[in-house]
Amino acid sequence: MSSEETDLRDEKPQFVLPLVVRIERDAPPTRTDALETAARAVLEILTDDRSLGEGEWAQAMADWQDARIRKVVRRARGAEWRRAGTLPGIAVTGAEAEVRVFPPVPLDGWPKELAKLQVSGTDLDDPAEPGPVADGAVVLWINPGLDMSAGKTMAQAGHGAQLLWWAMADADRKAWKEAGFPLAVRTATPEHWTALTASGSGLPVVRDAGFTEIAPGKTVVSEGSHLFASHLRLRQP
Repeated sequence: MSSEETDLRDEKPQFVLPLVVRIERDAPPTRTDALETAARAVLEILTDDRSLGEGEWAQAMADWQDARIRKVVRRARGAEWRRAGTLPGIAVTGAEAEVRVFPPVPLDGWPKELAKLQVSGTDLDDPAEPGPVADGAVVLWINPGLDMSAGKTMAQAGHGAQLLWWAMADADRKAWKEAGFPLAVRTATPEHWTALTASGSGLPVVRDAGFTEIAPGKTVVSEGSHLFASHLRLRQP
């Protein structure tokens, strides 16, 4: 994207896609499960009938995508989670994680049920190393040189899933959606990250604007699988 195109996007009204992760004190989800569930939540709202054509969310989705693609993850528990569930949106569950995604809202116009929720406090852990990537799942690779909260990383994983969706051919999109959007989020090794981001790799790369937590730069690389978007895979030398 040229600097002129970036400037035009900045001049437009700014919207944000709200995501809320459920984090109960006594039963928080694992980090990787939350990341993967958030990524699938973004794909679910992108492809929901209400987001397309003449759907009730279509204009908000279009306005959001015409400006900067902002996503903000907030946490909720107990009554906060129940109140958030009264708003129109989509609930997505993982193995343990629960994430709700809502149609975009103006940057400074959050509904009160979401505005009171905290952005901080989304630190989550994996008690064990994530298992192997399921056969055929696409992979969202996290930059190993960054130290991001789980909430920030969930937003970045959502960006990565969205970029991969945009880069897919229609046949791949249809097959991926029908399969339930199988995906995995993993942290790349430094050597693998270098290969993923090398000139000519052709893979979708998320470049964070640096508004929160980290400096501007590359955060996620999205890679297809042998089942979905096989042309968007790292070619081994």
